Amino acid sequence: MVSESARAEPALPHPLPGAVGLSHLSAYDWEAADGVCGGSPHLHLVCTEAYVVTGGSGAVQTLSPDGYRDIPLKPGSVAWFTPGTVHRMVQGGDLRITVLMQNSGLPEAGDAVFTFPAEILADPDRYAAAATLPPGTGPDTEAAARRRRDLAVEGYLTLREALVAGDGGPYREFQRAAARLVRAKVPTWRELWRAGPLATAERTGVQLDALAAGEPAYLDEATAHETAPTRLGGFGMCGRRDEYALPGTTLPHQAE
Repeated sequence: MVSESARAEPALPHPLPGAVGLSHLSAYDWEAADGVCGGSPHLHLVCTEAYVVTGGSGAVQTLSPDGYRDIPLKPGSVAWFTPGTVHRMVQGGDLRITVLMQNSGLPEAGDAVFTFPAEILADPDRYAAAATLPPGTGPDTEAAARRRRDLAVEGYLTLREALVAGDGGPYREFQRAAARLVRAKVPTWRELWRAGPLATAERTGVQLDALAAGEPAYLDEATAHETAPTRLGGFGMCGRRDEYALPGTTLPHQAE
């Protein structure tokens, strides 16, 4: 028999499959200091991110212990980056991407750190001021998003130059600085993970137990859900961002 406590629903209902996050991006076409058009380089500490390319062309530049890579993107391409990988979306022409994020809720709660210069990363107040955008999608927000992108590219180019030259020290120090910045957020992240991704996985275990016991009563609750974007054209890290405000799936970015 499956206990009543084991049947309890997670605190955040109706997650997408696997409790992933979902958004759509149109890559920025702003030219950066190195002549490349694209987004703000950053990494995630505990979430893997995937790009599913739906239109246009471009690339994603990554920094990792593997070194520097420039991965072409075209319709049908899928690229994903594990925690700690610095990634920068590059615009080739009308690049459009559907983004799938592991551990939905955590990126929105701060699991992303920009590659700002070291002196900004060392000061949480300066980092927060540089990372936070004004509300809305107007010209002031656009200007702030562009300044943020340029500052992230400044730090990124320093990391990339060292890594290409065979010196991984600055890249590793950036990872450590990013970890220090988010450390105080871990208790909140843990609760979001328990209520969303972990609860979703545990519910599968409950369902398997019910099937093994020959008592698939949970199938009586079968249903369908639908939604639509609730914010269009927001200024995300990589580009203009369409978001879905589903409980436990994609929440408004607190850093923006």
